[in-house]
Amino acid sequence: MNFSKFLIFKTFFILIISPSFFYVPKGNAAEEIKITYSIFSRTIKVNSLKTFAKEGKSTKKLKKILKATGSPDKEIRTVLNRDFEVPITIASKLVYSEIGNVFLTRLSSIIHPPRATDERTGMLALRASVIQGINIGNGKINLINFFEGYPTKTVILDVNALSKVMNKVESISELLTFFTNSPLEKIKKN
Repeated sequence: MNFSKFLIFKTFFILIISPSFFYVPKGNAAEEIKITYSIFSRTIKVNSLKTFAKEGKSTKKLKKILKATGSPDKEIRTVLNRDFEVPITIASKLVYSEIGNVFLTRLSSIIHPPRATDERTGMLALRASVIQGINIGNGKINLINFFEGYPTKTVILDVNALSKVMNKVESISELLTFFTNSPLEKIKKN
């Protein structure tokens, strides 16, 4: 191969192939949470939820939704801001473990992408959200980071499905404690 052919090949590679080869498209992140209850739905912006969690300020729409929960604002802010420190390697193992699959299957009926017709799609989105949320939180995850890491523009939160799960446990903190402590200890030992 002579020098001019090599130069043409190198130029072709640099101009055409390398940008497309190394291009990584910007991933989507959730911008809004659509809360559905039977035939009713309300949409809130993730940014307004984040502002409420950090500063306590809320929009009129968010105030109405928060009032419907019947919980004090301080308690809701505590839940939104509660950090769980999870190394990304352990989280990765957890979301692909047996117990992780069971948890994600159940959770995918509560939180899922729009028009998701199967639980597998919801599980994939949840896995991505957990890993990306930990990345956003620099080794910690909370609900805001979780939603910010969700790979679709809109996240569906099904209140009917959530109510069914909540009837089986006494509190959301009990559920979070079980799923963050028990499996993590087993995985850390392995």
